[in-house]
Amino acid sequence: MSLSTKPSSQTRSDTQFLQIEDVIKSYPSPEGDELVILDGINLTIGEDEYISVIGHSGCGKSTLLKIVAGLEKPTSGMVCLEGKEIRKPGAERMMVFQHYSLLPWLTVQENVRLAVDEVFENTATVEKKQIVSEHLAMVNLTAAANKYPDEISGGMKQRVGIARALATRPKMLLMDEPFGALDALTRRKLQKQVLDIWESHRQAVMMITHDVDEAIYMSDRIVMMTNGPKAKIGEILNVPFPHPRDRQELRESKEYYELRNHALNFLDRYFTQDD
Repeated sequence: MSLSTKPSSQTRSDTQFLQIEDVIKSYPSPEGDELVILDGINLTIGEDEYISVIGHSGCGKSTLLKIVAGLEKPTSGMVCLEGKEIRKPGAERMMVFQHYSLLPWLTVQENVRLAVDEVFENTATVEKKQIVSEHLAMVNLTAAANKYPDEISGGMKQRVGIARALATRPKMLLMDEPFGALDALTRRKLQKQVLDIWESHRQAVMMITHDVDEAIYMSDRIVMMTNGPKAKIGEILNVPFPHPRDRQELRESKEYYELRNHALNFLDRYFTQDD
């Protein structure tokens, strides 16, 4: 297999749905100068493309995601969604965090309804109830609709967060290590569930992860970051496997291990660097 990789200046997009152009992010340092976290990021994401961003801690992955979300502003450069510059958070871009961020005094359905009420303010009550029910069913939480967060497992809490994000019908889903706090078995189940949902309701996804296997299983492309500070996109790996995907079939293929070893070698190379 000849691995398809691209340097940071090259991207793939048929629609140029999301464009990240020459993004630099820096913060003032105690010494009075600027500490550069991200140094010239260029990336284009298609409107139904699943992208994973991977790299060592401190490489600015989450910072990049927050810039796309509108929670942070780039020091220079810009991010555009469908040709419009992102300047603040918006309902067309919804976040799923590693930690569940549920309100403990609200039930499962009330946590989801909160987001629906905010985004669909002028929608009829019966339709909003239908939206909530539909998305709880999508993540297999109908039976837990009236439970409170402290009455459900970690995996179920994360499914509430995913349902809440999807219920607002965003154009893009942003996920910051969404499975990182889960045990291995729950993690695998939820990976498959999220991928099943995405395969039946395609949208742009940008996911931060430390897990190479997770990135290969779920993504169309893997964006691999160099170390920070002054992190850049080192390589972009195209994942050649068609959807829907079967985890067992992937792991029986030679291509899977070639791709996995290539990604791990990239990460090991930067892990052993002194700077």
